[in-house]
Amino acid sequence: MNMRPRDLPEPYRSQFEAYPPSAKLVYIALVADGPMTQGEVADETMLPPRTVRSALDRLERDEFVTSERYIPDARRTLFDVTLTDVT
Repeated sequence: MNMRPRDLPEPYRSQFEAYPPSAKLVYIALVADGPMTQGEVADETMLPPRTVRSALDRLERDEFVTSERYIPDARRTLFDVTLTDVT
C-alpha cells in the first residue's frame, strides 16, 4: 500500500508540507489511483499540464515518485509513488 501524506516519516513529512498545493494534489492522486501518465494525472486532478509536469518533476527529484517508460506508448512516461507503508 502506498504511503499517505500524513503517514510519511520524517524528514519526508516536513519536506512534503513545504510543497505547493498542486504538488500535494498530484501526490495524493497517485496514491489513490496508482501509476498514471502525466496526462492521466492532469485529467484526474484538473490541473493544467504544465503545473502537473512541474509537480511531477519536483516529486521525482525529491524521490517521492518514480518514472518509467509507458510500455503501450514509449513517448509517454508512467509515474508511481515511491514510498510504501512499512507494516
